[in-house]
Amino acid sequence: MTPPSAAPALLRPRVAQDLPDRLARSAAVTGRGSHLRTDEVADWLAGRARAHHFRVERVPLDHLDGWSFRPGTGDLRHRSGKFFSVVGLSADVGEGPIPSWSQPIIHQPEVGILGILAKEFDGVLHFLMQAKMEPGNCNLLQISPTVQATRSNYQRVHQGSGVTYLEYFTDRDRARVLSDSLQSEHGSWFYRKANRNILVETDGEVPDHPDFCWLTLGQIGELLRQDDIVNMDARTVISCFPMTGPGEARALRSDTELLSWFTAERSRHDVSVRLIPLSEVDGWEHDAQGLGRPDGRYFRVAGVAVEAGSREVTGWSQPLFEPCGTGIAAFLYRVVEGVPHLLVHAKVEAGFLDTVELAPTVQATPENWQHMAAQERPPFLDTVLSARDRGAVRYEAVQSEEGGRFLNARIRYMFVEADEQTAALDPGPGYQWATPEQLNSLSAHGHYLNVQARTLLACINTGAARL
Repeated sequence: MTPPSAAPALLRPRVAQDLPDRLARSAAVTGRGSHLRTDEVADWLAGRARAHHFRVERVPLDHLDGWSFRPGTGDLRHRSGKFFSVVGLSADVGEGPIPSWSQPIIHQPEVGILGILAKEFDGVLHFLMQAKMEPGNCNLLQISPTVQATRSNYQRVHQGSGVTYLEYFTDRDRARVLSDSLQSEHGSWFYRKANRNILVETDGEVPDHPDFCWLTLGQIGELLRQDDIVNMDARTVISCFPMTGPGEARALRSDTELLSWFTAERSRHDVSVRLIPLSEVDGWEHDAQGLGRPDGRYFRVAGVAVEAGSREVTGWSQPLFEPCGTGIAAFLYRVVEGVPHLLVHAKVEAGFLDTVELAPTVQATPENWQHMAAQERPPFLDTVLSARDRGAVRYEAVQSEEGGRFLNARIRYMFVEADEQTAALDPGPGYQWATPEQLNSLSAHGHYLNVQARTLLACINTGAARL
């Protein structure tokens, strides 16, 4: 008599034990992958730029097609009621040199998809990256995720073409999920905005498209050593890659101690934030160039008309936030008993959902602080600004921020080596030391690391920065 077949196992491993090793192997492959040499990427991008017509022209805000300032509130909204709007925000953070203020802010309550598709070639994970035009990029075309789309875009509110490769992220039969989390965007310019950051892998054939190419993680790291090549959306997805397994390293603070400190930081801040009509924002003026401050600080709201042959819609106009100056985002780091540690800042930003997220040691635009007394400037800012003179810079590149909402927004990202004199192991309120592995484990969850910290973590994950 034949015994009955055993029932299939219902349980499975909680984590993919081999994934960190597979990602590490991909990060170690530099110079060329299975499809393209790294030094060919610039020519490929230039070729894609020549293949399509791109044009961005500044226009007054009240000349934007489909956009208008609403009677009564003055809010700048699209006629469809979708995409995003520019409204006012009032913030009271209760401490610091500027404890309260009001400002314009982008309100976009829908969640977008930032997705990268992975596939093995010759035993090495490669990632499908797109040459994507964004109107706010200083060079227009940059390396982006496989899919980078708001809900309005992938639901085709614009009545344009569909999003290429979207099915790999919406149909679970097409690919398996390797990482998936909701992450914040710029808390100074977005009100409680989050995007789904997702990495999926397929074993099947993927149709070729001339605007996409396969790169290893190491090749992306090589490109991250250059200015304005890998866009912000690609960087934030890469920061969420599960590069390390549990308990792989020692640290100054245990994971529980680090989380307890962060929870205490979130608990101690008494922050009051509310949306207000744009017409009630104090200290901002509307002129022919857009909406800005008379002192020229922080940012302006500008208008652009766009022509883009490779986008789902080939022509549109929209407002963009244009910062007044190049920012700095820098981690101070120290090697403690052979283990690198980063000095993280529990930073309040008015647009965050949870008040505080972990930020780089320094995150500021220096020009905005020149008029302030030394004791009111951000801690460690002068240490970072003088780092080159001390020979302490270990990574430095200027990267573009979200080109779909920001115009010429660029930040100089840095890792700066420190010592007990420049950054003590007991750093004081609002700051704590954490290892890259600890931050990588937190990046699997939403609203722990801000977008600037995630860019710097992506530089470590890809090998662009070696501490």
